[in-house]
Amino acid sequence: MSEPSFKDSAIRTIRMERDAVSQLLDRIGDEFEQACNIMLACNGRIVVTGMGKSGHIATKIAATLASTGTPAMFVHPAEASHGDLGMITSKDVVLALSNSGNVSEIVTLLPLFKRMRAPLISMAGNADSVLSNAAEVNLDVSVLEEACPLDLAPTSSTTVSLVMGDALAMALLEARGFTAEDFAFSHPGGTLGRRLLLKIADVMHSAEQLPRVGPATVLSAALVEITSKKLGMTTIVDQHGVLQGIFTDGDLRRTLDQNIDIHSTVITEVMTTQCKTVTADMLAAEALAIMDQSKINVLVAVDEQRRPVGAVHIHDLLKAGVA
Repeated sequence: MSEPSFKDSAIRTIRMERDAVSQLLDRIGDEFEQACNIMLACNGRIVVTGMGKSGHIATKIAATLASTGTPAMFVHPAEASHGDLGMITSKDVVLALSNSGNVSEIVTLLPLFKRMRAPLISMAGNADSVLSNAAEVNLDVSVLEEACPLDLAPTSSTTVSLVMGDALAMALLEARGFTAEDFAFSHPGGTLGRRLLLKIADVMHSAEQLPRVGPATVLSAALVEITSKKLGMTTIVDQHGVLQGIFTDGDLRRTLDQNIDIHSTVITEVMTTQCKTVTADMLAAEALAIMDQSKINVLVAVDEQRRPVGAVHIHDLLKAGVA
């Protein structure tokens, strides 16, 4: 026998699963619309269930639904027969996965779903199965053959079910008007959560940490303030605390190139007046976008009267995991 080609096997598998997924396009019709409407009208949770490999796919579908605005959970059908059925109510919608549509652990539960009047959506590979016939709507996830050369191990069938589940989740996401900020609220521990939920007020330097000098301050004294506050800049404010300008390390380099006397030059003569500012309630991600676009490393946060209330450096954003 010739040696097996790992590459040929992989290519064959990918092509077979790709073709199986492509066949789903012709099945997105009235049944899919009906399933989405049932799920969208659900006042409880989408209870996703499945045995074996279908169970693993069902777990992922439940997680995707829950993280994209559709409350959902996975219930193991075997455990449901031993008490976990109490987790399901008449307000819930059941989404049951089974390639054969005749798996005993799910078939056993079908009369109970009917009794509690929980709407049932099936995702089956056999349109004439017990599960398909019991459901209000069946989503056809049948495949011509598995990618497994023995046509035994669930491969193409599980991939197709997973893609159909993603299609449901994304259709519901769009119907609900689910936003990136909504997504972040369900992922507060992840990078996206930090990027979308963190406010400038959460990371800015304020009060005594905020460098500030008056308009009559000479440049040498301003440099002392910049050095002590370690932000590479200082704000310049008038007698009412209103921002007049900003002076940064970059401004200092340009000033020294002009051979200006730092002991006699007043800060207002060299400060930048048209400086970028933000507000404390803005998202930290917005500050990062402004920094990237303007090629700057620090931003001053001001209130409604344009009085400085804080400053945020790009290092603060990096430390917070925003950048």
